[in-house]
Amino acid sequence: MPMPTERLRDDAPSLARAARILRAGGLVALPTETVYGLAANARDDRAVARIFAAKERPRFNPLIVHLPDAAAARELVLWNDTADRLAAAFWPGALTLVLPLKEEHGLSPLVTAGLPTVALRVPAHPLARAVLRESGLPLAAPSANPSGRISPTTAAHVLAGLDGRIDAVLDGGPCAVGVESTILGLAEGGGARPALLRPGGIPAEALSAALGQPLAAAPASPETAPNAPGQLASHYAPDAPVRLNASAAREGETLLGFGPVDCAVNLSPSGDLVEAAARLFDCLHALDAMGAGAIAVSPIPETGLGRAINDRLRRAAAPRL
Repeated sequence: MPMPTERLRDDAPSLARAARILRAGGLVALPTETVYGLAANARDDRAVARIFAAKERPRFNPLIVHLPDAAAARELVLWNDTADRLAAAFWPGALTLVLPLKEEHGLSPLVTAGLPTVALRVPAHPLARAVLRESGLPLAAPSANPSGRISPTTAAHVLAGLDGRIDAVLDGGPCAVGVESTILGLAEGGGARPALLRPGGIPAEALSAALGQPLAAAPASPETAPNAPGQLASHYAPDAPVRLNASAAREGETLLGFGPVDCAVNLSPSGDLVEAAARLFDCLHALDAMGAGAIAVSPIPETGLGRAINDRLRRAAAPRL
């Protein structure tokens, strides 16, 4: 019988305990401002392999490495001026940068899925930052949920999917942003524009404004060899099938609303995209708990954080792998 997952609190002994588990090659789910991540020592092959096993995640799908600051990132990758500008503007925060690896990077090859690049982020959540400092490790940390299922924004969500599969969860309350980080590709070089590989917690408009130019579209990424995390067509899926851009629920459906609509669960009655992003995964978990047989979703504007919300909903509605 697997041992129950240890639930740690927001205090100094719990932070020390989380760091000890990570240094020993264990797995700790920890809060970030986006979603809860399943952290392991990114330099330890066996520890990273445990992430893939616990999540049942395909090994061709690369991971994001979380770091305490931009200086730690420069030790791992071929840094450039664009990365410098973006890090100064958005780190710590919900932005992941994909850059070419240095030869002596020291990361487990499982982290990058054999790619010559790696995805890096400096999280803003104080508990995530405290664990990074306390452990002294770069932490590989995809979302702390079974692969393909709804991402977790509370410790209870983590335990619902991974209890007994991981060593501990550090309970930091609900995540404020509620959708995963925006991922930008900076690996092309030669003055190429940064490519939006995944919309997320920082709107593309804010990134374009900081760079003074529009972002490039993401290059095609095969389903069996994604060039960044979070690109599988079927992902973030609740138990029930999902229908998008619904003006009303059909017979047998439960409506996930947005704005002033009559519905069972509402992302934001006022039509606030920030609130909707923060509530998205929690609402999908709630619909699962209600036993919804089918889910219809109100239209979401394709602007600002709406782009990230719609990205997650399209993947939730895709045919299941």
